[in-house]
Amino acid sequence: MNPAEKIPDKTFINSNHFPLPGSDEERAAFMNIQKGFSRQYETIFPDKLAPRTVVILPSLSLDQDILSKIKGAVHYEERMLCLLMLLRMPLTKIIYVTSLPIEDSIIDYYLHLLPAITSHHARKRLTMLSCYDSSVKPLTEKILARPRLIERIKKLITDVDSAHLTCYNITGLEKTLAVHLGIPLFGTDPDKFYEGSKSGGRKTFRIAHVNLPDGYEDLNSKHDIARSLAALKRDHPTMRKAVVKMNDGFSGDGNAIYRYPPVALDDTLEETIMKSLLQQLTPVSKDVSEELFFEKFESMGGIVEEFLDGAVKMSPSVQCVITPSRKIEIVSTHDQLLGGDDGQIFLGAIFPADVGYSVTLAAEGRKVAQVLVDKGALGRFAIDFISIMQPGGEWKHYAIEINLRKGGTTHPFLMLQFLTDGKYNADTGEYITAGGNKRFYFASDNVSSEKYKGLTPDDLLDISMYHDLMYDGAAQEGVMFHMVGALSEFGKLGLVSVGSTPERARAFYDKTIRILDHECCE
Repeated sequence: MNPAEKIPDKTFINSNHFPLPGSDEERAAFMNIQKGFSRQYETIFPDKLAPRTVVILPSLSLDQDILSKIKGAVHYEERMLCLLMLLRMPLTKIIYVTSLPIEDSIIDYYLHLLPAITSHHARKRLTMLSCYDSSVKPLTEKILARPRLIERIKKLITDVDSAHLTCYNITGLEKTLAVHLGIPLFGTDPDKFYEGSKSGGRKTFRIAHVNLPDGYEDLNSKHDIARSLAALKRDHPTMRKAVVKMNDGFSGDGNAIYRYPPVALDDTLEETIMKSLLQQLTPVSKDVSEELFFEKFESMGGIVEEFLDGAVKMSPSVQCVITPSRKIEIVSTHDQLLGGDDGQIFLGAIFPADVGYSVTLAAEGRKVAQVLVDKGALGRFAIDFISIMQPGGEWKHYAIEINLRKGGTTHPFLMLQFLTDGKYNADTGEYITAGGNKRFYFASDNVSSEKYKGLTPDDLLDISMYHDLMYDGAAQEGVMFHMVGALSEFGKLGLVSVGSTPERARAFYDKTIRILDHECCE
């Protein structure tokens, strides 16, 4: 190049000054931005014809060492594609950011489901952006490392007063990104992170006067674990198992089961348990070693609590929304499908929860939600329970954790709600569509088989259409797929099967599995 030639200006120069992450200045800037969200929620959210921009950030900003043990974890970013159904509102724009590009056929599949809107019209209002980064770092961290990408997002937001950021979970990373974009977050301020931890949850349950397992919180070391296990054994001499949980574990992968060996309840009990930890403590995730478990436990803290058992035991959850005006909405109840040797791994869900206890379960959830209102929580969250049938046939609910974020039950319910325009009635335990019909679903994030490896998204859609598996908008029944991007490499995907009865919902699911197995047999 001729030395005399002038180098053109950079295509992007970030001249904005942003406060340091975690600083008081950032906190003040964030609070100022959040003030505008109440007006959005009250005036824009209810109006289907109101112009708005929704920036969707499906970042799983969780412990990456634990998350990396989940097969196809990066494709969990696809679960929030359910929010593309917002494009059914004709003046809504969506900006969806992912670590890796999502196949066009997957996007077309979702847009095909839109009621009363053509996919062409919706596609013009959708912008898909990617970091082109498959590393294990949280998506939000990847975005923050790409100032040009942030600038592209900002240029796509034509009116910051009608835009907001919706995330899978909210940490300091998402708070920093909200300040950089200048738009509010729909969710709890990460400064209140402790309230959604396992330790914080136990304290909230006590304030709410709901049942919880006997146990101890705010633990930080092996010695704390051993001391708590010993105390539980003294209080419950016949106890066979206890659960040890990291404060910020998720989907059960931050849990471990301790099986008590034959021990004497004397002064040596704590020392005996301490010596037995490595032999008797088993992490729920088979890919998490005992050494990694203790390392993570000591860094994030955690709890020890009794392993609840019963002849008839269920694992339901209550999903809630706290609005900016502090109103509590019970939006759904589910029976969770749990797997693993001790039933600790989240696999999927049945909606609604069993009619025998869904109403009383929602009432317990509301008690917890009221305490969280007073603690400043906002947006969607879930409360997990263990429910045990008592000798007289009544159910006793034990609250076990709070997830101040979206979860494994969020995307199936949102898909059903968007497609049927219905509502869950917590007083009856029923979901009623806009047409006055009941609907149920059976959903799983973990439909997995080695035989499915090699199937592309196009293959899956071809199979679905040939075998009449696609969701039928007229009948409001059928199957919807998600996490399709994980199929070819990992042999894994998710699905939601909707039916007019619980039996029909399960039948759609079983039919889908049979057909996939048949199509993939050699």
